Amino acid sequence: MFEKSHRLLCFAIFGNEKSGIFDGFNRSLLCLLLLYLCKLDLMTISNNTRIFEITAAFLTALGKFLFVDFLGWRFTFTTVAILFWVSYVFIRYRQNHEILAYWGFSKNNFREVVIKLLPFAAISLIACFAIGYIRQTINISWHIIPILILYPLWGVIQQFLLVGLIAGNLKDFEGQPLKDIYIIFVSSICFAAIHYPYYWLIVGTFVLALIYSSIYLKKRNLYALGLFHGLLGALFFYTVVNRDPFLEMFGNLLNLK
Repeated sequence: MFEKSHRLLCFAIFGNEKSGIFDGFNRSLLCLLLLYLCKLDLMTISNNTRIFEITAAFLTALGKFLFVDFLGWRFTFTTVAILFWVSYVFIRYRQNHEILAYWGFSKNNFREVVIKLLPFAAISLIACFAIGYIRQTINISWHIIPILILYPLWGVIQQFLLVGLIAGNLKDFEGQPLKDIYIIFVSSICFAAIHYPYYWLIVGTFVLALIYSSIYLKKRNLYALGLFHGLLGALFFYTVVNRDPFLEMFGNLLNLK
């Protein structure tokens, strides 16, 4: 449909003086319209691609239960997952240079998203220390420093998989659009479920995922969401759940356990 309309529009705009329908200012406006239609074609993503991405994101989440929770291969699984998805992003970028901005890998909306997140960040910061103090689970050491540096990278990956690919693809799925409230709920359930069996993490990530998803559907920026997720997640581990992800990931590798 777009291809036929493009040909007709090109004839109208670029035909010779006798055959061309438009000229002057109108021709310039229609040139802009043609460029816009071309961009729409460029950003057309098939439902099959969307289904593949949603399925791959689910399989990555399920892999966490097998390779991390059951086999204890946290470092290996995290490394392989990052390499796989970075490779996929690179391949999709080679196919379509607009895909990164579409997903939210862009400076666009960064400031707006950060401003929206700041009130939740302040409340979450106070809540982490308050809950940790009550439960006597505050266990901050120098290990938190490398985690604060590294965990935002993993936060961006998680936001990309569970918000960008699941919520984003459900939002733009052709033929069977879902209401935003259902999309937010589904992505939040998925986000919380991968943190089983740590119940405090399940509750915390579900609440935060409601915020992440609702913001993402309005303003797409994975950098801001990933940064917030990584910094807050690192603090959550060392205050609320009394876990040390640095030892969990690098303990065996560095003989620290």
